[in-house]
Amino acid sequence: MRILGISALYHDSAAALVEDGRVVAAAQEERFSRKKHDARFPKHAIQFCLDRSPGEIDYVVFYDKPFLKFERLLETYLEFSPRGFRSFSKALPVWLKDKLFQKSLLRKELKAFFPNMDLGDRLLFSEHHLSHAASAFFPSPFEKAVILTMDGVGEWTTTSIAKGDGNKLDLLQEIHFPHSLGLLYSAFTYFCGFKVNSGEYKLMGLAPYGVPRYADLIRKHLIHVKEDGSFQINLEYFDYCTGLRMVNRKFADIFGFPVRKPEDMLDQKHMDVAASIQVVTEEVVLKLAREAKRLTGFNNLCLAGGVALNCVANGVVSRAKIFDRIWVQPAAGDAGGALGAALAAHYLFLKQPRNVNESDSMAGSYLGTDYEQDEIARRLKHAGAVVEEISTEDELIEEVSDLLQQGKAVGWFQGRMEFGPRALGNRSILADPRPTDTQKRINLKIKFRESFRPFAPSITAEAAKEWFGLVDDSPYMLMVAPVQESHRRQMTDAESELFGIEKLNVPRSGIPAVTHVDYSARVQTVEAQRNPRYHRLLKRFGEKTGVPVLVNTSFNVRGEPIVESPEDAFHCFMGTGLDVLAIGNCLLHKEDQDQSLAKDYREQFELD
Repeated sequence: MRILGISALYHDSAAALVEDGRVVAAAQEERFSRKKHDARFPKHAIQFCLDRSPGEIDYVVFYDKPFLKFERLLETYLEFSPRGFRSFSKALPVWLKDKLFQKSLLRKELKAFFPNMDLGDRLLFSEHHLSHAASAFFPSPFEKAVILTMDGVGEWTTTSIAKGDGNKLDLLQEIHFPHSLGLLYSAFTYFCGFKVNSGEYKLMGLAPYGVPRYADLIRKHLIHVKEDGSFQINLEYFDYCTGLRMVNRKFADIFGFPVRKPEDMLDQKHMDVAASIQVVTEEVVLKLAREAKRLTGFNNLCLAGGVALNCVANGVVSRAKIFDRIWVQPAAGDAGGALGAALAAHYLFLKQPRNVNESDSMAGSYLGTDYEQDEIARRLKHAGAVVEEISTEDELIEEVSDLLQQGKAVGWFQGRMEFGPRALGNRSILADPRPTDTQKRINLKIKFRESFRPFAPSITAEAAKEWFGLVDDSPYMLMVAPVQESHRRQMTDAESELFGIEKLNVPRSGIPAVTHVDYSARVQTVEAQRNPRYHRLLKRFGEKTGVPVLVNTSFNVRGEPIVESPEDAFHCFMGTGLDVLAIGNCLLHKEDQDQSLAKDYREQFELD
């Protein structure tokens, strides 16, 4: 049974292919189109899935139900009328032209791929949060688990608790629009001057520079939370139901300052706002997790939806030890809905039996494209690269670990591309975490982004407990954990009194580039079985330095999707301060390249 899942037409379009319950391919459209968060029909991602595993497709499944979304839009307008007429008048033509009749649009697009398929019988529609829940539970390593999904909004649902048992998934509770933890967090993203649906990471990264002085104000005016985690948003302060903005003037008035303009200076007040909404978000997620445990008694938790990408909140839940184990879908956002839709059809619609993989069934999330060595060398040379081909993996590991030890920043392009927003050691920029200037240098000279943005450490799974206070493994970089006391540096009194961005320049551990200002780190644990080449590199670097840890950030610049092809990697390498590119068994040194190819290509990408 071969099922193609699709998410599209809102943001982060993607496709995923499932064969007899096994995930064989998945990718976001943005990687091929080079348009970040691309919402268009994922024709390139679909073609990749079909090329990866040729054969007849039995069903195509869309990740939500468009008519229910239109129903929400219409009912919301009627409830708030005449407020919001301007935004409604803008949205309605788009819905009438494209979105309301998505079934016809999907059939038209899919006919190009399946001219002989009877799409009347074989095109199915899941529901948004059901797709999220299926993506979280069915690939998980659990026979039984409770599933918590949280995002902005699907059709009506914004938060759900479900229980999974074998090949069954039953919904227990829902919270409906307009009450949304995801939209609340996005409202603060907007208020702090970042872009909604991409800047939430920035808000989370900014939070440790502040103090949560506004948390009580948020609890008093903006959200009412019950002990069971259910909540209500005070809509007097928000415009996301009816306006073209996330918040209104009344929202700004309670904080005493206006919405920050993008690229304006970040002040202490913005850091304090970020810290405050992060604390409140963690409180809600923790209460929801406790309620999920109370409802089911299950010892395992699965998470999905955009809020599940808040790895700080995930770490809080993990350390609370409510559950024995927690598993987060690595493509927790809308892209993962494509996979969830396919899995929901396989298990819930077709009622197929389920075999549980004791690790999980995501193959490390290495589900995207890859390239043979001969093709890599050919394409690089055609792009104008001067290439050194390394004969063995041992030699490659030895040379790259030496270069990293020398302080070189390395573009690392190996194996299959990751599915989801995180680079997990196959499309990564790597660096030595020990120098105090690494974070600033990579942010400003390579990523071209704000200097406060933290970096994640990759570490061999067997060394993780020695370095970080992890309760669970974190193969998908979705858990934040504290650096162990034994590796921390004692702060001076003067350093402890610093505020805001001044904290950035103070080393807090022996691995300062991946230790955030609150001693936390967004950890990726790397297993030899799942990523043997990357694991070997980490291990060899550790043998040489005593530190089996590397800086791992996604291989792209600000506003650019993660690189997909050898050409993408070469252009990023030449357009940034990267020193070395290791792609397959090819090694490229910046000083050997034709410098006329070093063009600044940042202007072609919209800022995130």
